[in-house]
Formats: sequence, C-alpha cells, structure tokens
Amino acid sequence: MAYPPYIDDTERSRIRDLLKKHGIVISSVLPCPGGGMGNNVSSPIKKERETAIQSYKDCIKLGADLGAKICLYVAGWQIYGVETTQALEWSRECLIEIAKFANEHGVIVAVEPTSMDSNVIETADDAISLMKSTEQKNVKVMFDTIHVLYRKEIITDYIAAMDKDLVHIHISDLDRLPPGSQTDFSLMIEALNKIGYDGYLTMEIGLGGRGIDTNAFAKRAYDYMKGVMR
Repeated sequence: MAYPPYIDDTERSRIRDLLKKHGIVISSVLPCPGGGMGNNVSSPIKKERETAIQSYKDCIKLGADLGAKICLYVAGWQIYGVETTQALEWSRECLIEIAKFANEHGVIVAVEPTSMDSNVIETADDAISLMKSTEQKNVKVMFDTIHVLYRKEIITDYIAAMDKDLVHIHISDLDRLPPGSQTDFSLMIEALNKIGYDGYLTMEIGLGGRGIDTNAFAKRAYDYMKGVMR
C-alpha cells in the first residue's frame, strides 16, 4: 500500500536498491480500499469508479517498478439503491480495464473475497465467477484466511475450489492475531502442497487497536508457520 504520486523515478530507484541490498522481494501491492481514496469500483458515481481505476493503475505501475508481480483486487461495495447485478457489472468493467493495464506491465490481478469488509465479492465462488467473467488471462484469485474464518467456512475448501487459479494468500487468525493463536493451519499447508501452490504466504495481522507489539506478532507468525511447514 502506498501513494504512488509521491514516489518519483529517483525515489523508486532508491527503493529498488534498498530492496536488492537487503534481499527483500515485494510479494504484492494493493490500493488501500476505504478511507480517503475510497477505491470503490462498484460505486454508482462514474467519476469515483474512474478515480479508483486510476488508483489501481498507479499502484500497479509502482509495484511493477519495484518488482511486484501481483496486484490484489477488492471488488467494491454495493451501496443502498444499487442492485447486486449492477454493482457486479461495474466492478467487472473496472477489473477488465485494470487487468489490461496490468498485463502491459507483466502483473497479475488477483480478486480477493472480503466478507468482513465489503459486500460484492464475499466467497471463493464469487471471486472465481468474477475472474472468469473478465476473460482476462492475467486475472486470478486469492484469499485471506480471516474472511474465511469470519464466514465460518473451511480454509481448505477455498484452496480446493481456487486450485491452479490461486496465486496469493493472506494469513491471519481470528481477530487479526498471528496464525496458530486459535486456528490450526497445518491442514492448509497440506492442501496447498496438494495443488502445487508456489506463491507467497503473507501475514496480514495486528491491524488496528492498541497493545499490539508488531515485532512480537511478526516473530510469532514466522515461528509458527515455519513449524507447520516442516
């Protein structure tokens, strides 16, 4: 997540050098949904959708400049007075334009079901359906375990459903705690191995609130995941 207009070519070059120096790879980028920019690709306001598209394009270009090969896609919010089919169609149109731009930069766009945060794409089937409807080869799917747990669904079911189209994963336990706090993720690893998943396992933990030691959370997540991956 970043503000691409603030990061010119000189700054991008400096960041690339730092990443190379420290052996860091950027797994993905995402224009932060909600908040100031909004980025609601399902908005009934055309200018808002156009602004969201440009925000995605800017982040895709920034990510590509820094080596990121994936941009995540949150399909927006259906608001009062908008029918579900219309919200989906607006989101689909935006996704197609974004994906075509991403393809020019060698970037995959991964649709994320976000049941905790939005109401257009909430499940694995929703994400897969939107992916297929675009007919864009660089549109794939991903999921965040917190949204699966929120719906009281099964993480391994998402993996089986998405199969070879699964290109990215966010991992979090309930309440955005580090994995292993309440949930056993070992079966998830087995399911990923079964489909030959070779993408990143990224932690999205400790968001919001006080009393969170980010270093401690990161260490707990790293130690736990290394343990279940042995």
